[in-house]
Amino acid sequence: MIDVRGVTKYYGAVPAVHDVTFRVGQGEVVGFLGPNGAGKTTTMRILTGYSPPSRGSATVAGCDICEAPLAVKRRVGYMPERVPLYDEMLVSSFLRYAAEVKGVARRERRSEVARVVERCGLGPIQTRLVGHLSKGFRQRVGLAQALIGNPPVLILDEPTVGLDPQQIVDIRRMISGLAPAHTVLLSTHILPEVEMTCQRALIIHEGRIVAEESMAALAASGRRTEIEVRGPRDGVLAALGAVQGVRNVSEQGPGRYLVEVDGGAPARERIAAALVSAGHGLLAMKEHRRTLEEAFIEAVASEEGSAR
Repeated sequence: MIDVRGVTKYYGAVPAVHDVTFRVGQGEVVGFLGPNGAGKTTTMRILTGYSPPSRGSATVAGCDICEAPLAVKRRVGYMPERVPLYDEMLVSSFLRYAAEVKGVARRERRSEVARVVERCGLGPIQTRLVGHLSKGFRQRVGLAQALIGNPPVLILDEPTVGLDPQQIVDIRRMISGLAPAHTVLLSTHILPEVEMTCQRALIIHEGRIVAEESMAALAASGRRTEIEVRGPRDGVLAALGAVQGVRNVSEQGPGRYLVEVDGGAPARERIAAALVSAGHGLLAMKEHRRTLEEAFIEAVASEEGSAR
């Protein structure tokens, strides 16, 4: 549904994004992760037709962003970081206006507004002025206007920024429920946001995609086992180093080690058996999986190292 190929955008002589390439399949919810200023918003503005690329190409729902920008806009629901709402309008009036702007047929506008009001939990406040809404409800209205017309692709830029914990949970729940009816590209610099709502993460740093990983692969990779052992250091290290599947061992403190393993439970069983067979006392063993935060730090560090 989204196919980006070598997109570059210059502001003067400075590239805001450089050679960005990625794909998002139908029904996927993909997180676009990076620190502030990494190029997330620039990429999203290009994909929604608000800003042309300096180089490269992209298609959204089968339409080229440069050759058919209006067709792209009809197929995309866009929620920018700062949602342009009209404070003097009622919520229902604003959504009807959004439906008109998006070309929803007059006879269908009432039912379409009712649909998104129900979907986004706006029923109790639909007759209130937008300017009187809390931040959380303003975000819901922004999501509702993106859903008007039932576009196949949703592009959401920092949808939970500035919200309180309960509001964040509510917005996450709504976003998670959008697939598989919609393809969602979700921009954020908040790591838990991607872990809680997305199936895959794209990590961008200084305008370049530095990593791409599914949540399932992330959970299965980088397994580490924390162990606490009673025994001489050299003997413990020798026993651990001889275990099949062990890639690296680092000492964390007296009697404590972090073991990187290729496998899951079988590797842990081999570690336990090797230590006991060597006469060491195994006091504790705990599996630790690489988090998205660790993946992000590793990807950025790798990119910065290769650039030197």
